[in-house]
Amino acid sequence: TFSVMVEVLIRAYAVKHGRGGRSSKLSMEDMLLATLGYLREYRTYARIAADFGISESILFRAVRRVENTLIKDGRFHLPGKKALVKSDVQYEAVLVEATETPCERPKKQQKRYSGKKKRHTMKTQVLVDKKDRRIICTAFTAGKKHDFKLFCESKTNFAKTIGVKTDRGYFGIRSLHPNSELPHKKSKFHPMSKQEKLENRAVARTRVANEHTIGFVKRFRILSERYRNQRKRFGLRFNLIAAICNLELIC
Repeated sequence: TFSVMVEVLIRAYAVKHGRGGRSSKLSMEDMLLATLGYLREYRTYARIAADFGISESILFRAVRRVENTLIKDGRFHLPGKKALVKSDVQYEAVLVEATETPCERPKKQQKRYSGKKKRHTMKTQVLVDKKDRRIICTAFTAGKKHDFKLFCESKTNFAKTIGVKTDRGYFGIRSLHPNSELPHKKSKFHPMSKQEKLENRAVARTRVANEHTIGFVKRFRILSERYRNQRKRFGLRFNLIAAICNLELIC
């Protein structure tokens, strides 16, 4: 995976700087290694820059450059929502789940406070292919918004042959996509029967693949710890890390 990423960066650098110019202080491998170290370990720019003997501004521009270059390549780009409605779609079942990432407390409008996590978060909707556990597409919003409302606002459509498996937070998805499966809910006057409990266990066994995929992505600590950067680049970085994990699964 690292070799493929270096190949993409070298090709893009040759196209942009084919006519000469000032050379970079870091080699392409070191530039990529510093970027992956920042995404995976989420140390400060000062600590990583000291390890490579450069300034923070040079490292900042290098990280931006690597991220913008990789995300434009097809191998580091997610299939997207359009892949779910194609006539030759190959997905048998799709797992839908939402996860939250802590973020800095905003100074003015505190619309990202999540009552579930008791802190300010950013919510990400992740759609995973049940067969090979690769991420298909994502959607982002503030942590305050409900999972099903995020799903409706993302305008994600599925082919009729695709089965959708979700948790109890997506109650009402069958009105949008009849071929959906979600656990049974119990109420005060209507407890679940033994058969319904067995069916819930069967759904949980299939949905656990989604939890494993999200856990695999969140090994990059920039997505699991408190996000300190500008929120407008959070979606780009999440999609890039998801594409890296997809390529790693293929390899």
